Amino acid sequence: MRGPVARVVRVALYTLLVFVFAGPLLALLVGAFSRVPDPSRLSLVPSEFTLDNFRAAFERDVLRYLLNSFIVVGGGLLLQIAVSVSAAYALARKKFPGMRLVFLLILSTMMLPEEILAIPLSLVLADVPVIHVSLIGSLLGMIVPVAAWAFSILVMTEFMKEVPVELEEAARMDGAGELRVFWSVVLPLCRPALGVIGIFGFTMIWDQYMLPLLVAQDASQFTLPLALRTLRSDDQVGVGVLLAAALLALLPSVIAFLAMQRQFMKGLTSGAVKG
Repeated sequence: MRGPVARVVRVALYTLLVFVFAGPLLALLVGAFSRVPDPSRLSLVPSEFTLDNFRAAFERDVLRYLLNSFIVVGGGLLLQIAVSVSAAYALARKKFPGMRLVFLLILSTMMLPEEILAIPLSLVLADVPVIHVSLIGSLLGMIVPVAAWAFSILVMTEFMKEVPVELEEAARMDGAGELRVFWSVVLPLCRPALGVIGIFGFTMIWDQYMLPLLVAQDASQFTLPLALRTLRSDDQVGVGVLLAAALLALLPSVIAFLAMQRQFMKGLTSGAVKG
């Protein structure tokens, strides 16, 4: 359908889609900087601009919770990327007995919901095998379990399979060892995939709720997503304060995506072309 009618229909449809997807984000942004006397009525139009919501949020140790989240996501993401690229290189380039079984086990972890893993995970963290150390009540207990993520391993494995083997053979003929080949040849070619797993890994760790709930034993160990539940259950905390804390929880994910957007888009388009 063409003509003025079709143009009007398209504009109306696009406006509706923008309202549906951007409306809640706009309400969050406006509510965080406005006085919200009635929690059942949020407006998309700014009124009575104020920073009191953020001041009240800071008085309730939101900055401490934000710092805890940054520590967990920083340590967890570094470990996750290191484990993912190492495991992917082994799966993509090495042949060993039981490789298909290992690959199947990695895939199976993606099928299990967090609720099923909660009890065995808490038992393991309370008494880590071999070293017999308890990680309950520490930020380290929130970092170690996210060090391996099946999604990141699978993305890196499929991307590394597309790296030409001839490049590695040429490097070995020049005298490069296995570690040098991996670090100087394979890894630089996987930067788009690193952008993809970096963004998804950051978001996955940042949004963790079940894991901090299992590990934290004191409010000082809460991450920001877990602290939002505490603020929501506090009758003395207004909706504006809760929206301000929610905005602080949202911003790092947005900033991480904008910072790694170029590599993320390269990773997506590379996968589309190879597929």
